[in-house]
Amino acid sequence: MGGSLAADLVVIGAECPGERAFAASAAAGRGARLLAGALPGAWYDGALPPGRVALVPPDAEANTMLTAVQEAAARDGRFLLVCLLGRLVADPRMRRLALVTAGSSRDNAYRRGLAWDWVVSAMVHGGHAETLLLVDAVVDREVWESLGHEGGPGELLEHSRVPLWGCVAPWTPGRRGRDAAQPGAEGSFSDAVAGLLAGGVEGYPAAVSPADLHPAVCERLGVRERTGARLVAPAQGGRLLLRNPAALRGKLRGMPVSEELLAVLGRKDSPIRPPSA
Repeated sequence: MGGSLAADLVVIGAECPGERAFAASAAAGRGARLLAGALPGAWYDGALPPGRVALVPPDAEANTMLTAVQEAAARDGRFLLVCLLGRLVADPRMRRLALVTAGSSRDNAYRRGLAWDWVVSAMVHGGHAETLLLVDAVVDREVWESLGHEGGPGELLEHSRVPLWGCVAPWTPGRRGRDAAQPGAEGSFSDAVAGLLAGGVEGYPAAVSPADLHPAVCERLGVRERTGARLVAPAQGGRLLLRNPAALRGKLRGMPVSEELLAVLGRKDSPIRPPSA
């Protein structure tokens, strides 16, 4: 397992525009596109080989989403990163979670949705040396309250079988300025991650793990001024390292290098190693 140095990325931003109760998922597709554009060029030791990135359409069914995760997990690789963006709902017993998918109603959202357990199981039994699940989601007030109960779905966040990185926040329609940002929208967790990968963080090393980057994400979100959001950071260490373009710019400051060259070197698609002779 994990014999290959390749990496796999699956990004799922699920939208359900037909149901007003799930309007908070309207920007999930946007956030998925941001992450799918930012992450492949951010791997510290190079971009993914062709065909190792899966961006699932926001109106896809749960089976299509799960198949994308299963196909990626079935490959051998260094690490597998799966991103889930949108609205989470719980089963009637308030013990399990699912990502709401297009065409769902309040009555069938859990049954039609992408079950959290399915995604985690596919990742655990895959062929990668390491996995990470990135989540940018909101839940209604009932599910939010159940997250704090023993035996509730909150245990999925606290004791996940795969490392977890992300944000789950309560969503109450109509209370402007007091709710979490829509997953994938400006000011959301995924938007903050994509922005930091593009610009980097001054004072950080050239290679950062998600755990290293997490404090900067929190600062960008303004978590100290925001109440309610539940943010989860993975443990330190691991094989997944992300490029910090600000570190390279910092080393070159003060040297006889033009601003134009600094800008080129700071781009996420610029080479981090000289080409082989």
